Amino acid sequence: MALHIVLVEPEIPPNTGNIARTCAATNTVLHLVEPLGFSIDDKAVRRAGLDYWPYVKLEIHDSLASFLDKYGERNMYLATTKGGRAYTEVRYRDEDMLLFGRETAGLPRDFIDSRSDRAIRIPMSENTRLRSLNLANSANIILFEALRQLNFPDLK
Repeated sequence: MALHIVLVEPEIPPNTGNIARTCAATNTVLHLVEPLGFSIDDKAVRRAGLDYWPYVKLEIHDSLASFLDKYGERNMYLATTKGGRAYTEVRYRDEDMLLFGRETAGLPRDFIDSRSDRAIRIPMSENTRLRSLNLANSANIILFEALRQLNFPDLK
């Protein structure tokens, strides 16, 4: 039993590091869709002190298209400020995939438009000057709601 977090073209290393740590702690599979805004070679991972990196179930994909070629039939939810329903309105299932876009631009608009029934959002104030919450925070919020609904499988 596992959930999946998919980061499409992440740009900021600490966000990906924080999400990777959460994935290791929750038995969640992490997918990184290239291009990445940073290196994850052994030297970079050691220099960043990511001692949990060996425990991350990690898949790297050359592009969003290659990711979709492999997993396109899976149940996916697209986290976006343009989502039509709150993340809490979803009934999550084992093996669901939670997709997040780049920190500066989010997921591609045409990708969201073609799957608008799968677009979810975290409710935020209309008065905020921020575009959205931090990527790592957003991933954690949605992941833990999915884990809660699944009764925190294999976690204690």
